[in-house]
Amino acid sequence: MASSSIKAISSSAFTASPTPSQTKPPPSIPYLLSFLHATSRPISLKLSRSRSHNSHFHSFLITNVLKKAESSSDTYLSKSFQLPNPRSSDSTPTVLVTEKLGEAGLEVLRGFGNLECAYNLSPEELCAKISTCDALIVRSGTKVARQVFEAAKGRLKVVGRAGVGIDNVDLQAATEFGCLVVNAPTANTVAAAEHGIALLTAMSRNVAQADASIKAGKWQRNKYVGVSLVGKTLAVMGFGKVGSEVARRAKGLGMHVISHDPYAPADRARAVGVELVSFEQAIGTADFISLHMPLTPTTSKVLNDKTFAQMKKGVRIINVARGGVIDEDALVRALDNGIVAQAALDVFAEEPPSKDSKLVQHENVTVTPHLGASTKEAQEGVAIEIAEAVVGALKGELSATAVNAPMVPPEVLAELSPYVVLAEKLGKLAVQLVAGGSGITSVRVVYKTARDPDDLDTRLLRAMITKGIIEPISASFINLVNADFVAKDKGLRITEERVAIDSSPEFPVASIQVHITNVESKFASCVSKNGNISIEGKVKYGKPHLTLLGSFGVDVSLEGNLILCRQVDQPGMIGQVGNILGTENVNVNFMSVGRTIQKKAIMAIGVDEEPKEELLNKIGKVPDIEEFVFLKL
Repeated sequence: MASSSIKAISSSAFTASPTPSQTKPPPSIPYLLSFLHATSRPISLKLSRSRSHNSHFHSFLITNVLKKAESSSDTYLSKSFQLPNPRSSDSTPTVLVTEKLGEAGLEVLRGFGNLECAYNLSPEELCAKISTCDALIVRSGTKVARQVFEAAKGRLKVVGRAGVGIDNVDLQAATEFGCLVVNAPTANTVAAAEHGIALLTAMSRNVAQADASIKAGKWQRNKYVGVSLVGKTLAVMGFGKVGSEVARRAKGLGMHVISHDPYAPADRARAVGVELVSFEQAIGTADFISLHMPLTPTTSKVLNDKTFAQMKKGVRIINVARGGVIDEDALVRALDNGIVAQAALDVFAEEPPSKDSKLVQHENVTVTPHLGASTKEAQEGVAIEIAEAVVGALKGELSATAVNAPMVPPEVLAELSPYVVLAEKLGKLAVQLVAGGSGITSVRVVYKTARDPDDLDTRLLRAMITKGIIEPISASFINLVNADFVAKDKGLRITEERVAIDSSPEFPVASIQVHITNVESKFASCVSKNGNISIEGKVKYGKPHLTLLGSFGVDVSLEGNLILCRQVDQPGMIGQVGNILGTENVNVNFMSVGRTIQKKAIMAIGVDEEPKEELLNKIGKVPDIEEFVFLKL
């Protein structure tokens, strides 16, 4: 019988504290992992157990990881993992600014190196100029595509986005070419919130339409009768920095404010007088809906024909977040049929929108040209924030606003690479099992290992679990540099424990468990006896596997997408579900059934495609299937 003991690592959210050797920029991991996943050649890992802190961050010896890879690939990968070196004493870096930046930020840049401001560059002009630049600062108008990184020929070390969203920067290409990307997420919070309130009040009183009417020589008091805000329900969709500030101001206008945000701590919302509710309850009960969610695969066109149909007739929409969260054609239809009475929009799926846009030209729509951050104070604040982040990156310093390039010594990366994939997938799986409007506030991670505590660095694994939990429905990009910072900022408390087991220490981790506490689950079978969502995974044959779901043992390869069903354990169940998937041409890559207690079974089905909702509903209607859930991995 193997003995075990539990050692608590921490009881609070972590704060990164790099060792002296980690003050230099590191090799990045996303491209390496995709290369490892894609290559069919045998991989030989040369593992190092040394605890020395003399790792060479600036010359990542990729041959230690990919011994069987082609030499040309080794050379390319080795070069592409170079990150910004601290400025040498005999060179002065050049920073290119392609869109207007506040003077205070420009002064910071002038005090550090050569500053070149060149506005309204075409893509071709940017590519021609970038090879002479060490850093590039943009706003939302400049597209930093793969071609820019290719044209830089390795010189571009940092891209700074003066603002929050980085939709216009090719992060994958930046990481492949060893370029750090930083943003400025905090300085324009109040400005964006104020603009949201401005649109709310202007829309409710038809200010823009009445103004245009008078300037056209008309006097139409009866046509532009507005609606009062006092006592009306405002649903704030996304209770982050901007959303919470909008909520505070709306409360001051006498509105009843509710919010949907899976990460918002209930106590933080209560402190503002806001009730956290489910997505369906928020859109179904609100008189006004204000959008403050990021644009992610989960939120893309989240307001569509289906969700508009769930709203109260006469609802009013405000969007100062991202245009892509609304299906604009569906919004026009909702406006025409009266489901949506009015909309006030600062952002659009395509900017600028076409001149003949039906949405822009609609008489019940108020529009502004992406002015959310356009105040003098916000512009100066963003300019300083991004300038300091870029200068710090060029000096080789860590940045909490970095959105790519995790720091990890090459020998640790080589050994932990399969567990990194497992950790992210477990985080991604766990968050999809959470239901309702309850925010995620506490996550406990348990590692079973034969290693001594000083011989197992879990920072990267913790960062990847955090990444899996936060990124699917957040604008944040998580890596080892910013994982703890972002988790703490979102009120997410991460704790870790080690369970010592008697086995060979050859492998760093025997298994990883993720427990999410104080939340409801959309799949009851994953809830353990103590009421937490609990899952466990292992690396088997080099691949991540799910091995425990709640109290039930399973053996599921975490690849593709996953359908989990709890059913009565009887003949014919597999055939019924398989037939439903087959008739809809959904390819099944594996199917596994684990028997549980009381004649119950858990069926796990791996599918390549995302099944349509109608197909999933058919599975749910199969007799003796008690619950099911679809999970994207």
